[in-house]
Amino acid sequence: MSTEYNGYVTAERIEGDDAGPLAGRTVAVKDNISTEGVPTTCGSAMLAEYAPPYDATVVERLTDAGATIPGKTNMDEFGMGTTTETSAHGPTENPAAPGHVPGGSSGGSAAVVAAGDADMALGTDTGGSIRCPAAFCGVVGIKPTYGLVSRYGLVAYANSLEQIGPIAPTVEAAAELLDVIAGPDEHDATTRDNEGAVDGLADAADGDVEGLSIGVPTELIEGADEAVVETFWDAIDDLEAQGANYHEVTLPSLEHAVEAYYVIAMSEASSNLARFDGVRYGQSGGHEGNWNESFANAREKGFGEEVKRRILLGTYALSAGYHDKYYRKAQDARAWVKQDFDEALDEADVLASPTMPVPPMEMGESLDDPLQMYLADANTTPVNLANLPAISVPAGKTDDGLPVGLQLVGPAFGEETLVRAGSALA
Repeated sequence: MSTEYNGYVTAERIEGDDAGPLAGRTVAVKDNISTEGVPTTCGSAMLAEYAPPYDATVVERLTDAGATIPGKTNMDEFGMGTTTETSAHGPTENPAAPGHVPGGSSGGSAAVVAAGDADMALGTDTGGSIRCPAAFCGVVGIKPTYGLVSRYGLVAYANSLEQIGPIAPTVEAAAELLDVIAGPDEHDATTRDNEGAVDGLADAADGDVEGLSIGVPTELIEGADEAVVETFWDAIDDLEAQGANYHEVTLPSLEHAVEAYYVIAMSEASSNLARFDGVRYGQSGGHEGNWNESFANAREKGFGEEVKRRILLGTYALSAGYHDKYYRKAQDARAWVKQDFDEALDEADVLASPTMPVPPMEMGESLDDPLQMYLADANTTPVNLANLPAISVPAGKTDDGLPVGLQLVGPAFGEETLVRAGSALA
């Protein structure tokens, strides 16, 4: 296992059953997914000593299916970032583009797959955190429909947005992994019976796109890097050559999707991370007898700058006098985004865009400009607002050799169509 790019934060192995559909294969697990007795730090100093007393449902399903977990992967602290540079364990480098970021927040998971140090991996996607690193590392990532995969055992960032999903070298392998982890869970009331939506999903990876109707939202092309756009259209030409057809669509609501996403995500993060008080979880804040000072000190020492920023902004958005001005408007915008997607998907089988509007950034490039990092999520966040499934597949490389991903978005529980379409390219 290579440590040159800092993809793993712990290499403690969890052995799976001797038999099962994933027997003999390794599946790395992002470090915000609970593993019994194995550290789960969420990339944060706050949880440096935390080892959960139970396995997440997806971890149980992996080991029952025969998979071996070779370790826990690095991530942006509590999933807050687009580059895997906010981790308390240090940044992860991109094995597919040395000197560049691997994307985030599941950058470690994508990196270990790209480097060949795991056959597959699990990531989590709150606003693109599976698809972004998959695109930047030249691998495949699936963000499932909300409710398809159990979140029991996932350390929450933004409950209404996040999903656990697979990262793999090929669409077929990603579909195999999704087959294993998907399905209802009595421990998670948000899961729904998929009614066979992913039963034998890997069988759909046949590359048959004859007659596939692709809608291309113009809003997700405008403003993207020229090299990314050129690579994207080359991939669309490839799909057309295999029998698909495309037409342009417009989704006016996407103009407000990024700001709506961040208001909602930060508000939910503010609530979820309130539990890390140095008493029940996290580092002790000292100051015995003075609760306020202890609480403040624990969070000052335990949280990094990006997490503090998002907690503060989320708390502000939920505060008296500002709830209606920000949070409620963001929820209205979310409903508008979902409506636009549903209408566009009435006229197309899938929607296509570049996964990320830019190629992988150089290490350190966006750390001093959080707004640049937030705007890089413009193509991925709307999908989470609409609770729809999406896949990122390699579209090619820029002239500089930097990976570019193509994103396909489908209707709710339309993973089979996404796997079939994506497998025509990967």
